[in-house]
Amino acid sequence: MAEPLCKAAVKKCKETMPQTPIFSSMLGSSCSGQVQPDMGERCVDPVYQDGNLVSGSLEALIERLVPTMDYYPDRTYIFTFLLSSRVFIHPHELLAKVGQICIKQKQQLETGTEAEKAKLKSFAAKIIQLLKEWTETFPYDFQDEKSMKELKEIAHRITQCDEENGTVKKIISQMTQNLLMALSARSQYQEIREKFRQPVTDKGTILKTKPQSTQKDILSVCCDPLILAQQLTYIELERVSNIYPEDLMQIVSHMDSLDNHKCRSDVTKTYNLEAYDNWFNCLSMLVATEICRVVKKKQRTRMVEFFIDVARECFNIGNFNSMMAIISGMNLSPVARLKKTWSKVKTAKFDVLEHHMDPSSNFCNYRTALQGAAQRSQSANSSREKIVIPVFNLFIKDIYFLHKIHTNRLPNGQINFKKFWEISRQIHDFLTWKQVECPFEKDKKIQTYLLTAPIYSEEALFIASFESEGPENHMEKDSWKTLRTTLLNRA
Repeated sequence: MAEPLCKAAVKKCKETMPQTPIFSSMLGSSCSGQVQPDMGERCVDPVYQDGNLVSGSLEALIERLVPTMDYYPDRTYIFTFLLSSRVFIHPHELLAKVGQICIKQKQQLETGTEAEKAKLKSFAAKIIQLLKEWTETFPYDFQDEKSMKELKEIAHRITQCDEENGTVKKIISQMTQNLLMALSARSQYQEIREKFRQPVTDKGTILKTKPQSTQKDILSVCCDPLILAQQLTYIELERVSNIYPEDLMQIVSHMDSLDNHKCRSDVTKTYNLEAYDNWFNCLSMLVATEICRVVKKKQRTRMVEFFIDVARECFNIGNFNSMMAIISGMNLSPVARLKKTWSKVKTAKFDVLEHHMDPSSNFCNYRTALQGAAQRSQSANSSREKIVIPVFNLFIKDIYFLHKIHTNRLPNGQINFKKFWEISRQIHDFLTWKQVECPFEKDKKIQTYLLTAPIYSEEALFIASFESEGPENHMEKDSWKTLRTTLLNRA
């Protein structure tokens, strides 16, 4: 990622995300030289610059997470730390440490003055609030038995603070029930997740000499670019809703495991990310398939212009991911080589779209458009104006480069929390955008076609392309001959 973008991210993070204030009294005796054997770090106060937390030991950052009777961390810190902590410590281990701090504080209150004892309920309420935010934002942290055991242990200790009327117990019971429902829903999604769609390589479909009158194409299902763009947006929002913050942070954890030549057996597979990336690739291949399989040049020209209009409507909606997928499909070699077709296309609109997705200067034009869509979303009154669907591949690359150009730890061994503020800000923006309710009604017929229509493999696309417009040079002629022979022999 370019350095100016990093600086802008830091600036925006400071402006929009409240930082944790300094509470040096919190660390007093509770930081009495405890050392975590596997981390090898001393427990020191976090470091602040201009009132912003920028680094600290893992133990000190954990201390900042746990409420006291006089303090509760702001939600931004809770989100950022819980998100980034998994790079350094497993969730169940973090829960255990949080539990130990809670027990220590509870014991101090119980053995203190009568005034301190009276604050037990207030302390319990704050701990419950922390657990509630944790279980709602990162429910997958509690999928294993170890985490659930630690959660129940903390809950048991806290319920003792209010044994008289049982209010705390009821709240914890409801929180646990909501957590189990969230885990069940995610588990069901994983069970029914679709298999990656395999490209079609059937000879009868690919090696055509005449158009098949009974064969459907996208125009026979939907000939309105705006409606198709809306249905693509519906699919995008549906798919992106199944991507969670820990999925995105898993990129960092997984890369650290590879860098350290370790194989973390508990690293969650990034299937949700792969499935969404696969949707992008399938849409690109579908666009190319729809264009290349049309025999008549006039109809093929119409198909190209139709997808240009669809991409433009996606841009207007704020659906940059589908827009990029469509442009990528039209830039695939089997489509790009159709010179006779492109000569008949009114390319002015396409040129504008390609300008927005120009990769030069780290996709500066796209980032400007994305920023505009984000600003529109912030001040929007309707769901239509709130839609922001970034190009997912670029979003992932931004997180990747933020991770690679900034170290996890500073030379003094402290965690470089400034880095994780930046990553957290980007992921928080993404989570905000994915929560937008789709304002468009689902058209089952159109979506079924988009998700199940046959798509050609790369070699099949070349065959179809050569059949539409014959090879123009010796290299293309050799490729055409080889591909045709390969497919016929395979059949």
